[in-house]
Amino acid sequence: MVGRGALSSSVVLVCRPRSRLVPNSTRAKFISALRDELPLAVKVLQSGNIAPVDLPQSTIGPGIKIFSRYTKVVEADNSPMSVSDALAIINDVLGEILDGTEADLDPDTRFAITWYAQHGYEQAGSGDADNLARAKDTSLNRIENSGIGQARAGRFRLYRRGELNYGSLTIDSARRTVWNATQHLIAALDHSEMEAASLLNQLGAHAESAHQLAYVLFTKATEASNTDEAAAYNGIINAWPILKSMSPEPQQMLL
Repeated sequence: MVGRGALSSSVVLVCRPRSRLVPNSTRAKFISALRDELPLAVKVLQSGNIAPVDLPQSTIGPGIKIFSRYTKVVEADNSPMSVSDALAIINDVLGEILDGTEADLDPDTRFAITWYAQHGYEQAGSGDADNLARAKDTSLNRIENSGIGQARAGRFRLYRRGELNYGSLTIDSARRTVWNATQHLIAALDHSEMEAASLLNQLGAHAESAHQLAYVLFTKATEASNTDEAAAYNGIINAWPILKSMSPEPQQMLL
């Protein structure tokens, strides 16, 4: 409610005594264990619809579980790693995990994520955009056809959500990207939950990709100190359970 504070998520940490017969570890082994085990923990948290704003704090539990399984984690100079340093490493690995999810997305969406992280919705040289598009196995022409952005007079920019063409996501198959799906969902939610639920229904099994992208873009927006954008991505994830409960069985798939 307006004017009242509320928890987006709540997480319970369970602490148990550690056996005294546990080994030390090195910094490298600790990081390796995080990279091996934290992805599954993050996936479980996201499946529980943990809000993006709460994800770093929620990841502390499974991260510290790994850290605390050792008597101590030893740095290169043989000094014990501090808890604050361990938390910083856990957060860095979380960033790696979220960035790594981009590999499963379509090329146009991967282009848009990188451009968004670098420029937001501001214009920059179309030559840079062309080079990035090639690196992501797509092209500026395809990006424009998908309705993601516009290249004009040697400059390129992403379209803002207010510029989206409603109906294009369902009519034009060339526009069926995860980026467009996520942006249209947020724009629809700004109109009404019913409108967003209807669109979510049309995404079918591919809605999960849009859900995952919202986590990624929340992180990018937060890193850029764009609080309005971060709030938009946090908002669509917070609304996700309600939208799913309002959606009938899928009738049409967009992606």
